[in-house]
Amino acid sequence: MSTSTPQLDIDTGRLDGASRARLFTVLAVIVLFSEIAPMQYTIVAAALQKIAPTFPGIGANINWAIIVFGLIGAAASPLIGKMSDVWGKKRMFLVCGALFVIGCVLDATTSNWGVFLFGRCLQATAIATAVIAYGLIRDLMPRKFVPLGLGITATGLGVSSIAGPLLGGFLVDNYSWRAIFWCLAGFTLLMLPLIWLIVPESKLRVTERIDIVGAALLSGGATLTLIYVDKGHDWGWSRPTTLAWLIAGIALLVLFVVVEKRVSTPIMDMKLLFHPRVALVLAGALFASLQIGIVSYAIAYMAQTPDEATVTAGVQQGSLAKVQAMTGQPLPPEAVQVTLDPGYTYGSGYTLLEFALRIALLGSVVTMICGALAGLLARRIGARIPLVIALAIFAPSGVALALLPHTTTVFLVVNSIFSIGFGFYYAAMPILMVEAVPQEQQGISLGMLGVMQSMGVAIGLAIVTAFLHTTAMQAMISVGGQQTPPTPIPDIFGDHGYELGFWLCAIASTVALILAVIMRHGRTPATGGIAH
Repeated sequence: MSTSTPQLDIDTGRLDGASRARLFTVLAVIVLFSEIAPMQYTIVAAALQKIAPTFPGIGANINWAIIVFGLIGAAASPLIGKMSDVWGKKRMFLVCGALFVIGCVLDATTSNWGVFLFGRCLQATAIATAVIAYGLIRDLMPRKFVPLGLGITATGLGVSSIAGPLLGGFLVDNYSWRAIFWCLAGFTLLMLPLIWLIVPESKLRVTERIDIVGAALLSGGATLTLIYVDKGHDWGWSRPTTLAWLIAGIALLVLFVVVEKRVSTPIMDMKLLFHPRVALVLAGALFASLQIGIVSYAIAYMAQTPDEATVTAGVQQGSLAKVQAMTGQPLPPEAVQVTLDPGYTYGSGYTLLEFALRIALLGSVVTMICGALAGLLARRIGARIPLVIALAIFAPSGVALALLPHTTTVFLVVNSIFSIGFGFYYAAMPILMVEAVPQEQQGISLGMLGVMQSMGVAIGLAIVTAFLHTTAMQAMISVGGQQTPPTPIPDIFGDHGYELGFWLCAIASTVALILAVIMRHGRTPATGGIAH
């Protein structure tokens, strides 16, 4: 990867002679289609509290609806990125869309947890649409429009960030959570013919074999490791049968690196992976994405949880009804005393639509604006400064969420500030990657970025799930002075589990900030991909 001489431009089918109307029409269709993945994440992460009761006994493991999406997306992104380089980016765009539709239909029609997760696995291919979109923009847009196009693609045109929460809230509140997946399938089916008719295919092709073994080792190792992180508390962290999952996962990941160094066409070019221009960006993406996964999930879940008084009253009423049914004698309410262990201070009891309107909407607007702004800044001063700004916002946001009261006002203010960084981060990262690698390696390099971001989200959610398991709620019920056995309260967790997650956010983002500060890459104006 020589840095002395910029690479000569390769004919990729760039639309240099096209009118602005044609350019922005193509860009708009690409961006709208690539919003499938963030739109589903925005809606599904916010709706987990409503989805959980459909799968009794799942508890905090409901987070695997998001974890498995990120995990499979991480494994699929480099593979699909390489396929897009070999077989065509537009073609793989359409394939990912078709798989996403099938996954949505499965989730909309099942009440089986295993089938639901399989549907989420199929939907995870949508993560790769962002990888493909970045490549299409680099291949098709005139150079001067590439940084802005990447910034807009990273944060969208408002469908996922603004319409997503409102639409999801309306559907869940007026129909059911299943309507979310029917709507996502319908949106994708509408977009597929637009992609076919409007977006030209990139001419860039790389003649290589597809490394299926590498993808299998990566996904297998990551899956086993995350299972250990998620289930270690339940199974016992140090038990040999539990450690076996971790050891097997690490062994597969080590084998992945060994295999990738030896095969002629690796799914990940190890030299490219460990080059400072690429390695620092990828490491920063991994750590920063921990916070993105945790904050997006936790705020939505906490705001939709009923407050402690409401839950306590519900348990008391249920206990009264149960005793009266058994004895046939009415009891005064004061005869049943209920306390929650460990107790909690959050909970607004919002519907999904109320959460969208009162908390999520403002942050979504801020994210969309800041993504475009970061793209413009990258053209003038480089993408590193927007990334530093983003991470300098992320770290104190995590501290604030850990220390401040868990009220609607705090969530609204902190989430809105965090969204400034969110927009800057998602715009800066693909620009940095596009500036770091030659054109013929763009698919796999952006696939690597997708891996790190998806893995970061999955790891963050797996760790916070483990934290929540330690603070699972129980009702301590006393009937007529007689203590009954503790009664588990599903889907509600103590403050401490969330607060540990927020502290993890602050630590991870601080590490990412340090990496961004020392980064030498991205300090000059973005070129649209001709620097290397």
